[in-house]
This record gives sequence, C-alpha cells and structure tokens, in this order.
Amino acid sequence: MISFVIPVFNEKENIAFLIDETISVLKKGKTNEFEILIVSDGSTDGTNEIIKKLVKTYKWVKGIIFRCRQGKASALTTGFEKACGDIIVTLDGDGQDDPHQLHKLLKELDKGYDMVSGWKKNRKDSFIKNTSSLIFNRVVSFFTKLNLHDYNSGFKAYKKGAAKSLKLYGELHRYIPLFLDSYGYKVTEVRIDHRRRFHGNSKYSWERFFHGYFDLFTMLLVTRFHSRPLHFFGYIGFIFFSLGFAGGAYLTLLKIFSGQTIGSRPLLLLSVMLIIMGVQITITGLIGEYITYILKNKPEKPDDLVKEQYGFNK
Repeated sequence: MISFVIPVFNEKENIAFLIDETISVLKKGKTNEFEILIVSDGSTDGTNEIIKKLVKTYKWVKGIIFRCRQGKASALTTGFEKACGDIIVTLDGDGQDDPHQLHKLLKELDKGYDMVSGWKKNRKDSFIKNTSSLIFNRVVSFFTKLNLHDYNSGFKAYKKGAAKSLKLYGELHRYIPLFLDSYGYKVTEVRIDHRRRFHGNSKYSWERFFHGYFDLFTMLLVTRFHSRPLHFFGYIGFIFFSLGFAGGAYLTLLKIFSGQTIGSRPLLLLSVMLIIMGVQITITGLIGEYITYILKNKPEKPDDLVKEQYGFNK
C-alpha cells in the first residue's frame, strides 16, 4: 500500500488538479491499494473547502486541517503519523511535482534504499529561487557527509519505518535526508522532471533563505553532536578564543619590542571580547555534556536504585 502525504497552504487553484492527476496515474499503473492524505497547514483561501469536496468525491482521499499555520515540518510529521502505507510518498501541493515520475522513486526503493529524494535538475522556478537553492545545497553538502544535489525536494518516497522515525518541527523538513542518514537509513536521490506552477505564486521569501542556514546549525547539533555537545560548541569556542589570543599576542609583542601604547587600540577590546566569548561558548558545551551525561545515566525505573530487597513476592 502506498500513502501520499501532501502538505498544502493556500493552494485552492492547484490541489484538485493534483489529486485528480495523481489518482489517474495510480490507476493507469494498476495500483489500487493507496491513500492520499492532504494536510492543510492553516489555509485561509478556500483550500479547506476543496479538500472536503475531494474527500467526498474519492474514497482514497483523507483530509487533515490545522487550526492555524504550524509549518510544513509539522504538516509532514502529522501526515507520517496518520499514514498507513508500507511506502509513503510526499508531494508539494503546488503541482510542480509530476506524479508521472513516481516510478523512478519506487524503482530506487526496490534497490534497498529507505528514502529516495527527487532531484529537480532543471528547475522551473525563478532565477532567485534557483540560485539560492543551489547555494544552499552546496553549503549543506560542504558541512555534512551526505552529498545530495537537492535536499529540500518535496517529492520523496520513504519506506514506512524511515518516515515514521521523523519528528520534525520548525523548518527542519529541509534536512530530512540528513536526519535519516544520521539514523542509519540508506538515502539516495534520482533525477526527476520539474514543472512550473499551475496557478498562484510561490510561498518562497528571502527570510526562508536565512532560516535555512540557521536551521543547519540546529541540524548539526541534534544529529552529529547530540551526544557530544562539547565537540560542537568547543570548535566554535576554540575559533573565537584563538582569534582573541592571536590579537592579544600581537599587541603584547608591539608593547614589548616597540614600546607602543596599546591601551586605547580597538584591537585590544576586540581581543578581550573574543577570548571571553570563546570561554563562554566552551562552557556552554560543558554544560551540555553534563546534561547529556545525566540524561543517559538516569535510572529508567525506581527499582534500578535498589541493590537488594527482601520479603517481596517475585
């Protein structure tokens, strides 16, 4: 059985066509065991009413409507939790993901992968969106061991276990391949065709460009450094401390060998500030290590504290 999870936000002009097209593709492929979960992330433009009509029209369609906007990550997580299929496929609700490309993703799953991401090599988006996406993907590849061309593709196929292992929040859906890779799942990508929007405008904004990089640090912390936070904060603290120490050493040499006055030089204040910041950031890592130790060594049951006991029935 295949479950489709489609998060939407104000896509009243696109969602009905996408559902009709998806069902048509599945029927042509003689796939009868499927369900389509549409998750409306606080839509206000009439999308919810269309979802209700689709649920009445098609036996395969189910609708989930949020009271207010929670973000794509929450919509995906809710869809994953409700999905019943052995394979879970996600599509964006704007119609740019072509359901006819589904067979490419399923073919890769059959090879033993747990998640397959669609690589939109020839994107049909604006120059700004294409350029920012290219930069984003290369930066993420640089900081991580997983080398993909399109991390944030909305067209993905998962095996059930991989999808349900994800607990996303905020805007961390961009890093789904990295999360699954860190959990030990096999991740890959395959080239797919991309289409222009049917109707409406993209929800992309320049704020999301910066949010993606902020979330990159969160992702690194909760995946690569979740059990060793000092390594994460220690690297950053060491850089700040080293820069401050180098500035201070330079001024000290000037004072000793040239007799120059350094008390009023801005570099002195900057060096002191960098050293203090480096120490503070490193201490933050130490506190994180202490919290991690406590959580990992906390007894799961009260009986774990008891060495011996007598007179109790076994």
